[in-house]
Amino acid sequence: MNNRVFNDRYVLLFIPWVLACLFSDYPAFSYLLAWMGSFYIFYISLTGRVKPLSADRDFAGQLMRPIILVQLIFAGYMCCTSIFYFLDVLGYVDFIKADISYLVDEKRLHLTAQCQRYYCLAHASFISGILIYMRPGPSPTYSYRSADFSGLIFRIAVIAATASYLLSFADGFSQFSHQLNTLSFIAGTLALAYAIPEPGIWRTFFCLLIYAINFYHALISGFKEPIILSILILGLFLYPAYKRTVVLIFVPLLLSLFTLLPTYNRIFREQAWSAEVASDQARDLALEGAFNFENDDSNWPFLTYRLSEISMFTKYVQSTPGYTDYYGFDLIQQSIVAVVPRIFWPSKPLTEQLVMERVYEAGVVSRNSQVSAKPAFVVDAYLSGGAFGIFICLFSYGALCQLIANKAEELFGGYMLGITLIFTGLFQVFWRGQSFEFLLNSVCWSYISMLMIFWILRITHILNPT
Repeated sequence: MNNRVFNDRYVLLFIPWVLACLFSDYPAFSYLLAWMGSFYIFYISLTGRVKPLSADRDFAGQLMRPIILVQLIFAGYMCCTSIFYFLDVLGYVDFIKADISYLVDEKRLHLTAQCQRYYCLAHASFISGILIYMRPGPSPTYSYRSADFSGLIFRIAVIAATASYLLSFADGFSQFSHQLNTLSFIAGTLALAYAIPEPGIWRTFFCLLIYAINFYHALISGFKEPIILSILILGLFLYPAYKRTVVLIFVPLLLSLFTLLPTYNRIFREQAWSAEVASDQARDLALEGAFNFENDDSNWPFLTYRLSEISMFTKYVQSTPGYTDYYGFDLIQQSIVAVVPRIFWPSKPLTEQLVMERVYEAGVVSRNSQVSAKPAFVVDAYLSGGAFGIFICLFSYGALCQLIANKAEELFGGYMLGITLIFTGLFQVFWRGQSFEFLLNSVCWSYISMLMIFWILRITHILNPT
Protein backbone atom coordinates (compact mmCIF):
# COMPACT_ATOMS: atom_id res chain seq x y z
CA MET A 1 0.00 0.00 0.00
CA ASN A 2 1.24 3.47 -0.74
CA ASN A 3 1.47 6.55 1.45
CA ARG A 4 -1.65 8.03 -0.17
CA VAL A 5 -3.76 5.17 1.23
CA PHE A 6 -2.27 5.69 4.66
CA ASN A 7 -2.98 9.42 4.53
CA ASP A 8 -6.59 8.76 3.58
CA ARG A 9 -6.96 6.30 6.42
CA TYR A 10 -6.02 8.86 9.05
CA VAL A 11 -9.49 10.32 8.50
CA LEU A 12 -10.92 7.14 10.06
CA LEU A 13 -9.53 8.24 13.42
CA PHE A 14 -11.73 11.35 13.47
CA ILE A 15 -15.05 9.68 12.56
CA PRO A 16 -16.18 9.24 16.22
CA TRP A 17 -15.54 12.92 16.96
CA VAL A 18 -17.47 14.04 13.87
CA LEU A 19 -20.42 11.78 14.74
CA ALA A 20 -20.45 12.97 18.36
CA CYS A 21 -20.51 16.59 17.16
CA LEU A 22 -23.40 15.89 14.79
CA PHE A 23 -25.46 14.62 17.76
CA SER A 24 -24.40 17.39 20.17
CA ASP A 25 -28.08 18.31 20.71
CA TYR A 26 -28.51 14.89 22.38
CA PRO A 27 -25.81 15.16 25.08
CA ALA A 28 -26.07 11.67 26.59
CA PHE A 29 -25.91 10.00 23.17
CA SER A 30 -23.17 12.38 22.04
CA TYR A 31 -21.12 11.56 25.14
CA LEU A 32 -21.46 7.81 24.54
CA LEU A 33 -20.45 8.20 20.88
CA ALA A 34 -17.31 10.09 21.89
CA TRP A 35 -16.52 7.74 24.79
CA MET A 36 -16.95 4.57 22.73
CA GLY A 37 -15.11 6.30 19.91
CA SER A 38 -11.87 6.06 21.89
CA PHE A 39 -12.22 2.27 22.00
CA TYR A 40 -12.72 2.35 18.23
CA ILE A 41 -9.49 4.39 17.90
CA PHE A 42 -7.67 1.88 20.10
CA TYR A 43 -8.89 -0.93 17.84
CA ILE A 44 -8.05 0.51 14.43
CA SER A 45 -4.67 1.87 15.53
CA LEU A 46 -3.47 -1.21 17.45
CA THR A 47 -4.60 -3.67 14.78
CA GLY A 48 -2.81 -1.78 12.00
CA ARG A 49 -6.00 -0.78 10.18
CA VAL A 50 -4.69 2.78 9.73
CA LYS A 51 -0.97 1.99 9.43
CA PRO A 52 0.77 -1.34 10.08
CA LEU A 53 2.78 -1.65 13.27
CA SER A 54 6.54 -2.15 13.03
CA ALA A 55 7.28 -5.50 11.40
CA ASP A 56 10.49 -6.21 13.32
CA ARG A 57 8.59 -7.70 16.30
CA ASP A 58 5.25 -9.31 17.06
CA PHE A 59 2.65 -7.38 19.07
CA ALA A 60 3.76 -8.75 22.46
CA GLY A 61 7.36 -7.95 21.61
CA GLN A 62 6.75 -4.22 21.12
CA LEU A 63 4.38 -3.36 23.96
CA MET A 64 6.57 -0.50 25.20
CA ARG A 65 6.44 1.48 21.96
CA PRO A 66 4.38 4.71 22.04
CA ILE A 67 1.58 3.40 19.81
CA ILE A 68 0.78 0.76 22.45
CA LEU A 69 1.92 1.66 25.96
CA VAL A 70 1.79 5.46 25.84
CA GLN A 71 -1.55 5.36 24.03
CA LEU A 72 -3.12 2.89 26.47
CA ILE A 73 -2.00 4.83 29.55
CA PHE A 74 -2.27 8.45 28.35
CA ALA A 75 -5.35 8.18 26.14
CA GLY A 76 -6.94 5.47 28.27
CA TYR A 77 -6.78 7.63 31.37
CA MET A 78 -7.78 10.81 29.55
CA CYS A 79 -10.69 9.42 27.53
CA CYS A 80 -12.11 6.36 29.28
CA THR A 81 -12.18 7.13 33.02
CA SER A 82 -14.88 9.82 32.68
CA ILE A 83 -17.67 7.23 32.47
CA PHE A 84 -18.10 7.28 36.25
CA TYR A 85 -18.54 11.05 36.28
CA PHE A 86 -21.07 10.73 33.44
CA LEU A 87 -23.06 8.19 35.46
CA ASP A 88 -22.88 10.52 38.45
CA VAL A 89 -24.31 13.34 36.32
CA LEU A 90 -27.22 11.03 35.42
CA GLY A 91 -27.90 10.41 39.11
CA TYR A 92 -26.15 7.09 39.68
CA VAL A 93 -24.19 6.26 42.84
CA ASP A 94 -22.22 2.99 42.95
CA PHE A 95 -23.89 2.12 39.61
CA ILE A 96 -27.35 2.32 41.15
CA LYS A 97 -29.89 5.06 40.38
CA ALA A 98 -29.98 7.03 43.62
CA ASP A 99 -33.47 8.43 43.16
CA ILE A 100 -36.03 7.66 40.46
CA SER A 101 -37.26 11.26 40.60
CA TYR A 102 -33.73 12.65 40.15
CA LEU A 103 -33.68 15.57 37.69
CA VAL A 104 -30.58 15.66 35.51
CA ASP A 105 -28.77 19.01 35.37
CA GLU A 106 -28.95 19.59 31.60
CA LYS A 107 -26.23 22.24 31.59
CA ARG A 108 -23.85 19.93 33.44
CA LEU A 109 -24.73 17.08 31.08
CA HIS A 110 -24.06 19.23 28.00
CA LEU A 111 -20.69 20.33 29.41
CA THR A 112 -19.75 16.73 30.15
CA ALA A 113 -20.60 15.67 26.60
CA GLN A 114 -18.70 18.64 25.17
CA CYS A 115 -15.57 17.79 27.14
CA GLN A 116 -15.78 14.14 26.12
CA ARG A 117 -15.93 15.25 22.49
CA TYR A 118 -12.75 17.23 23.10
CA TYR A 119 -11.16 14.12 24.62
CA CYS A 120 -12.11 12.10 21.53
CA LEU A 121 -10.63 14.79 19.24
CA ALA A 122 -7.48 14.81 21.38
CA HIS A 123 -7.15 11.03 21.14
CA ALA A 124 -7.50 11.04 17.34
CA SER A 125 -5.03 13.92 16.97
CA PHE A 126 -2.50 12.31 19.31
CA ILE A 127 -2.56 8.99 17.44
CA SER A 128 -2.29 10.77 14.08
CA GLY A 129 0.93 12.36 15.28
CA ILE A 130 2.33 9.00 16.37
CA LEU A 131 1.33 7.11 13.22
CA ILE A 132 2.68 9.66 10.77
CA TYR A 133 6.18 9.43 12.29
CA MET A 134 6.08 5.74 13.21
CA ARG A 135 8.60 3.72 11.22
CA PRO A 136 7.66 0.33 9.73
CA GLY A 137 11.02 -1.11 10.84
CA PRO A 138 13.54 1.03 12.77
CA SER A 139 17.21 0.79 11.68
CA PRO A 140 19.61 1.39 14.61
CA THR A 141 22.88 3.13 13.78
CA TYR A 142 24.55 1.72 16.91
CA SER A 143 24.57 -1.76 18.41
CA TYR A 144 25.68 -3.59 21.57
CA ARG A 145 26.64 -7.13 22.45
CA SER A 146 23.41 -8.81 23.47
CA ALA A 147 24.98 -11.99 24.88
CA ASP A 148 24.72 -10.71 28.48
CA PHE A 149 21.88 -8.24 28.11
CA SER A 150 20.47 -8.94 31.58
CA GLY A 151 23.90 -8.30 33.12
CA LEU A 152 24.17 -4.98 31.26
CA ILE A 153 20.71 -3.89 32.44
CA PHE A 154 21.52 -4.91 36.01
CA ARG A 155 24.73 -2.85 36.00
CA ILE A 156 22.86 0.14 34.59
CA ALA A 157 20.27 -0.20 37.37
CA VAL A 158 22.94 -0.17 40.09
CA ILE A 159 24.94 2.69 38.54
CA ALA A 160 21.83 4.81 37.91
CA ALA A 161 20.59 4.26 41.49
CA THR A 162 23.97 5.24 42.92
CA ALA A 163 24.25 8.33 40.71
CA SER A 164 20.68 9.35 41.58
CA TYR A 165 21.42 9.09 45.30
CA LEU A 166 24.62 11.16 45.03
CA LEU A 167 22.99 13.85 42.87
CA SER A 168 20.15 14.22 45.37
CA PHE A 169 22.62 15.98 47.67
CA ALA A 170 23.78 18.44 44.99
CA ASP A 171 21.86 21.70 44.59
CA GLY A 172 20.43 22.22 41.12
CA PHE A 173 20.62 18.56 40.10
CA SER A 174 17.29 17.33 41.45
CA GLN A 175 15.94 16.99 37.88
CA PHE A 176 18.73 14.57 36.90
CA SER A 177 18.45 12.76 40.23
CA HIS A 178 14.75 12.07 39.64
CA GLN A 179 15.38 10.93 36.06
CA LEU A 180 18.13 8.53 37.09
CA ASN A 181 15.98 7.17 39.89
CA THR A 182 13.21 6.38 37.41
CA LEU A 183 15.73 4.88 35.00
CA SER A 184 17.12 2.71 37.80
CA PHE A 185 13.63 1.44 38.64
CA ILE A 186 12.91 0.52 35.01
CA ALA A 187 16.34 -1.10 34.60
CA GLY A 188 15.97 -3.06 37.83
CA THR A 189 12.50 -4.30 36.90
CA LEU A 190 13.66 -5.26 33.39
CA ALA A 191 16.69 -7.05 34.86
CA LEU A 192 14.35 -8.98 37.19
CA ALA A 193 12.17 -10.05 34.25
CA TYR A 194 15.29 -11.35 32.46
CA ALA A 195 16.80 -12.94 35.56
CA ILE A 196 13.74 -15.02 36.51
CA PRO A 197 14.16 -17.68 33.78
CA GLU A 198 17.98 -17.77 34.13
CA PRO A 199 19.61 -20.63 36.11
CA GLY A 200 21.68 -18.42 38.43
CA ILE A 201 20.03 -17.39 41.70
CA TRP A 202 22.16 -14.48 42.88
CA ARG A 203 21.26 -12.02 40.15
CA THR A 204 17.58 -12.87 40.62
CA PHE A 205 17.95 -12.30 44.36
CA PHE A 206 19.56 -8.88 43.95
CA CYS A 207 17.02 -7.86 41.30
CA LEU A 208 14.21 -8.88 43.64
CA LEU A 209 15.86 -6.84 46.39
CA ILE A 210 16.01 -3.74 44.18
CA TYR A 211 12.39 -4.24 43.13
CA ALA A 212 11.27 -4.72 46.76
CA ILE A 213 13.02 -1.50 47.82
CA ASN A 214 11.35 0.44 44.99
CA PHE A 215 7.95 -1.05 45.84
CA TYR A 216 8.41 -0.15 49.51
CA HIS A 217 9.14 3.47 48.60
CA ALA A 218 6.05 3.44 46.38
CA LEU A 219 3.92 2.23 49.31
CA ILE A 220 5.05 5.07 51.56
CA SER A 221 4.95 7.77 48.88
CA GLY A 222 1.31 8.60 49.58
CA PHE A 223 0.48 8.39 45.87
CA LYS A 224 -1.33 5.72 43.88
CA GLU A 225 0.62 6.03 40.64
CA PRO A 226 4.00 4.60 41.82
CA ILE A 227 2.30 1.52 43.28
CA ILE A 228 0.28 0.82 40.13
CA LEU A 229 3.28 1.41 37.87
CA SER A 230 5.46 -0.94 39.93
CA ILE A 231 3.05 -3.80 39.22
CA LEU A 232 2.18 -2.75 35.67
CA ILE A 233 5.78 -2.43 34.44
CA LEU A 234 6.81 -5.83 35.84
CA GLY A 235 3.77 -7.44 34.20
CA LEU A 236 4.55 -5.83 30.84
CA PHE A 237 8.18 -6.98 30.96
CA LEU A 238 7.14 -10.55 31.83
CA TYR A 239 4.28 -10.73 29.33
CA PRO A 240 6.24 -11.72 26.17
CA ALA A 241 7.64 -14.82 27.93
CA TYR A 242 4.73 -15.68 30.26
CA LYS A 243 1.58 -14.45 28.50
CA ARG A 244 -0.99 -16.70 30.19
CA THR A 245 0.51 -16.36 33.68
CA VAL A 246 0.70 -12.57 33.44
CA VAL A 247 -2.92 -12.28 32.28
CA LEU A 248 -4.18 -14.58 35.05
CA ILE A 249 -2.18 -12.88 37.83
CA PHE A 250 -1.49 -9.27 36.92
CA VAL A 251 -4.84 -8.27 35.41
CA PRO A 252 -6.86 -9.20 38.55
CA LEU A 253 -4.10 -7.69 40.70
CA LEU A 254 -4.29 -4.34 38.90
CA LEU A 255 -8.09 -4.31 39.10
CA SER A 256 -7.84 -5.02 42.84
CA LEU A 257 -5.42 -2.11 43.24
CA PHE A 258 -7.95 0.31 41.76
CA THR A 259 -10.43 -0.92 44.38
CA LEU A 260 -8.11 -0.90 47.40
CA LEU A 261 -5.74 2.01 46.75
CA PRO A 262 -8.23 4.88 47.29
CA THR A 263 -8.85 3.66 50.85
CA TYR A 264 -5.17 2.85 51.42
CA ASN A 265 -4.01 6.28 50.26
CA ARG A 266 -6.65 8.14 52.23
CA ILE A 267 -5.73 6.42 55.49
CA PHE A 268 -1.98 6.69 54.83
CA ARG A 269 -2.20 10.44 54.18
CA GLU A 270 -4.39 10.99 57.23
CA GLN A 271 -1.87 9.21 59.43
CA ALA A 272 1.49 10.18 57.86
CA TRP A 273 0.73 13.67 56.59
CA SER A 274 -1.87 15.01 59.03
CA ALA A 275 -1.34 13.00 62.24
CA GLU A 276 2.46 12.83 61.65
CA VAL A 277 2.58 9.10 62.32
CA ALA A 278 5.77 7.28 61.24
CA SER A 279 5.64 6.02 57.63
CA ASP A 280 5.90 2.34 58.57
CA GLN A 281 3.11 2.59 61.12
CA ALA A 282 0.95 4.63 58.73
CA ARG A 283 1.52 1.99 56.05
CA ASP A 284 0.40 -0.81 58.37
CA LEU A 285 -2.73 1.11 59.41
CA ALA A 286 -3.52 1.89 55.78
CA LEU A 287 -3.12 -1.75 54.71
CA GLU A 288 -5.33 -2.89 57.56
CA GLY A 289 -7.99 -0.35 56.58
CA ALA A 290 -7.80 -1.21 52.87
CA PHE A 291 -8.33 -4.91 53.52
CA ASN A 292 -11.07 -4.31 56.07
CA PHE A 293 -13.98 -5.34 53.86
CA GLU A 294 -16.47 -4.42 56.56
CA ASN A 295 -15.59 -0.78 55.90
CA ASP A 296 -18.65 0.93 54.44
CA ASP A 297 -16.71 3.73 52.77
CA SER A 298 -17.58 4.00 49.08
CA ASN A 299 -14.99 4.58 46.37
CA TRP A 300 -17.58 6.36 44.23
CA PRO A 301 -16.30 9.90 45.02
CA PHE A 302 -12.82 8.77 43.96
CA LEU A 303 -14.11 7.22 40.73
CA THR A 304 -16.20 10.25 39.81
CA TYR A 305 -14.07 13.23 40.83
CA ARG A 306 -10.48 12.02 41.21
CA LEU A 307 -9.95 9.14 38.80
CA SER A 308 -11.00 11.38 35.92
CA GLU A 309 -10.27 15.10 35.47
CA ILE A 310 -13.38 15.82 33.41
CA SER A 311 -15.10 17.67 36.26
CA MET A 312 -12.29 20.25 36.27
CA PHE A 313 -12.28 20.35 32.46
CA THR A 314 -15.94 21.41 32.46
CA LYS A 315 -15.03 24.42 34.63
CA TYR A 316 -12.37 25.54 32.16
CA VAL A 317 -14.84 25.18 29.29
CA GLN A 318 -17.37 27.27 31.21
CA SER A 319 -14.89 30.10 31.81
CA THR A 320 -13.02 30.10 28.48
CA PRO A 321 -13.70 31.86 26.19
CA GLY A 322 -16.86 33.12 27.93
CA TYR A 323 -15.09 35.00 30.75
CA THR A 324 -11.40 34.51 29.98
CA ASP A 325 -10.04 34.77 26.45
CA TYR A 326 -7.94 32.02 24.86
CA TYR A 327 -4.26 32.22 25.80
CA GLY A 328 -2.90 31.76 22.29
CA PHE A 329 0.88 31.32 22.44
CA ASP A 330 1.22 32.61 26.03
CA LEU A 331 1.43 29.13 27.58
CA ILE A 332 4.07 28.08 25.05
CA GLN A 333 6.16 31.12 25.97
CA GLN A 334 5.81 30.32 29.66
CA SER A 335 6.90 26.75 28.94
CA ILE A 336 10.09 27.95 27.27
CA VAL A 337 10.80 30.11 30.32
CA ALA A 338 10.31 27.07 32.58
CA VAL A 339 13.07 25.16 30.75
CA VAL A 340 15.76 27.70 31.71
CA PRO A 341 17.66 26.44 34.81
CA ARG A 342 17.22 28.65 37.84
CA ILE A 343 21.00 28.66 38.34
CA PHE A 344 21.23 30.84 35.19
CA TRP A 345 18.16 32.91 36.08
CA PRO A 346 17.78 33.22 39.87
CA SER A 347 14.74 35.53 39.59
CA LYS A 348 12.88 33.20 37.20
CA PRO A 349 9.14 33.03 38.05
CA LEU A 350 8.06 29.93 39.94
CA THR A 351 6.57 27.45 37.50
CA GLU A 352 3.94 26.32 40.01
CA GLN A 353 2.69 29.90 40.37
CA LEU A 354 2.56 30.43 36.60
CA VAL A 355 0.49 27.30 36.14
CA MET A 356 -1.83 27.96 39.06
CA GLU A 357 -2.64 31.46 37.83
CA ARG A 358 -4.84 30.11 35.03
CA VAL A 359 -6.42 27.69 37.50
CA TYR A 360 -7.46 30.65 39.67
CA GLU A 361 -8.65 32.68 36.67
CA ALA A 362 -10.93 29.82 35.60
CA GLY A 363 -12.38 29.55 39.11
CA VAL A 364 -11.39 25.90 39.44
CA VAL A 365 -10.05 26.51 42.96
CA SER A 366 -9.92 29.57 45.21
CA ARG A 367 -6.74 31.60 45.60
CA ASN A 368 -7.03 30.98 49.34
CA SER A 369 -7.08 27.23 48.84
CA GLN A 370 -4.00 25.11 49.55
CA VAL A 371 -4.98 22.61 46.85
CA SER A 372 -2.79 22.17 43.78
CA ALA A 373 -4.99 21.55 40.72
CA LYS A 374 -2.68 21.91 37.73
CA PRO A 375 -4.46 21.52 34.37
CA ALA A 376 -3.85 18.48 32.19
CA PHE A 377 -2.18 18.82 28.78
CA VAL A 378 -5.49 18.59 26.90
CA VAL A 379 -6.89 21.41 29.06
CA ASP A 380 -3.91 23.66 28.27
CA ALA A 381 -4.40 22.80 24.59
CA TYR A 382 -8.04 23.88 24.85
CA LEU A 383 -7.14 27.06 26.74
CA SER A 384 -4.67 27.94 23.99
CA GLY A 385 -7.15 27.79 21.13
CA GLY A 386 -10.26 25.70 21.66
CA ALA A 387 -10.85 22.67 19.41
CA PHE A 388 -8.19 23.84 16.93
CA GLY A 389 -5.70 24.20 19.79
CA ILE A 390 -6.46 20.63 20.87
CA PHE A 391 -5.87 19.30 17.36
CA ILE A 392 -2.54 21.12 16.89
CA CYS A 393 -1.18 20.50 20.40
CA LEU A 394 -2.18 16.84 20.65
CA PHE A 395 -0.88 16.09 17.15
CA SER A 396 2.44 17.70 18.17
CA TYR A 397 2.39 15.71 21.43
CA GLY A 398 2.09 12.41 19.56
CA ALA A 399 4.65 13.40 16.93
CA LEU A 400 7.21 14.50 19.54
CA CYS A 401 6.70 11.30 21.52
CA GLN A 402 7.24 9.12 18.44
CA LEU A 403 10.23 11.10 17.14
CA ILE A 404 12.01 10.75 20.49
CA ALA A 405 11.24 7.01 20.51
CA ASN A 406 12.70 6.73 17.00
CA LYS A 407 15.86 8.51 18.16
CA ALA A 408 16.19 6.24 21.19
CA GLU A 409 15.99 3.12 19.00
CA GLU A 410 18.49 4.62 16.56
CA LEU A 411 21.07 5.50 19.21
CA PHE A 412 20.71 2.54 21.57
CA GLY A 413 20.73 -0.43 19.26
CA GLY A 414 17.04 -1.02 18.75
CA TYR A 415 13.94 -1.79 20.77
CA MET A 416 15.24 -3.52 23.90
CA LEU A 417 17.76 -0.94 25.09
CA GLY A 418 16.35 2.06 23.24
CA ILE A 419 12.62 1.75 23.96
CA THR A 420 12.26 -0.65 26.87
CA LEU A 421 14.95 0.99 29.00
CA ILE A 422 15.88 4.49 27.81
CA PHE A 423 12.57 5.76 26.42
CA THR A 424 10.46 4.13 29.12
CA GLY A 425 12.88 5.13 31.88
CA LEU A 426 13.35 8.77 30.91
CA PHE A 427 10.12 9.81 29.21
CA GLN A 428 7.31 8.57 31.45
CA VAL A 429 6.08 12.16 31.42
CA PHE A 430 4.31 11.28 28.14
CA TRP A 431 2.11 8.88 30.10
CA ARG A 432 0.75 11.62 32.34
CA GLY A 433 -0.12 14.51 30.03
CA GLN A 434 1.01 17.25 32.40
CA SER A 435 0.55 20.99 31.87
CA PHE A 436 2.65 22.64 29.17
CA GLU A 437 5.33 24.07 31.46
CA PHE A 438 6.07 20.87 33.36
CA LEU A 439 5.90 18.70 30.23
CA LEU A 440 8.30 20.76 28.10
CA ASN A 441 10.76 21.14 30.97
CA SER A 442 10.77 17.39 31.67
CA VAL A 443 11.03 16.37 28.01
CA CYS A 444 13.86 18.83 27.33
CA TRP A 445 16.06 17.70 30.22
CA SER A 446 15.19 14.03 29.72
CA TYR A 447 16.38 14.35 26.13
CA ILE A 448 19.65 15.89 27.34
CA SER A 449 19.99 13.01 29.83
CA MET A 450 19.43 10.53 26.99
CA LEU A 451 22.24 12.08 24.94
CA MET A 452 24.57 12.09 27.95
CA ILE A 453 23.88 8.39 28.62
CA PHE A 454 24.48 7.67 24.94
CA TRP A 455 27.91 9.31 24.98
CA ILE A 456 28.87 7.48 28.18
CA LEU A 457 27.96 4.15 26.57
CA ARG A 458 29.86 5.15 23.43
CA ILE A 459 33.00 6.14 25.34
CA THR A 460 32.93 2.86 27.27
CA HIS A 461 32.42 0.95 23.96
CA ILE A 462 29.19 -0.61 25.13
CA LEU A 463 27.61 0.96 22.05
CA ASN A 464 29.43 0.79 18.72
CA PRO A 465 28.52 1.92 15.18
CA THR A 466 26.74 -0.76 13.18
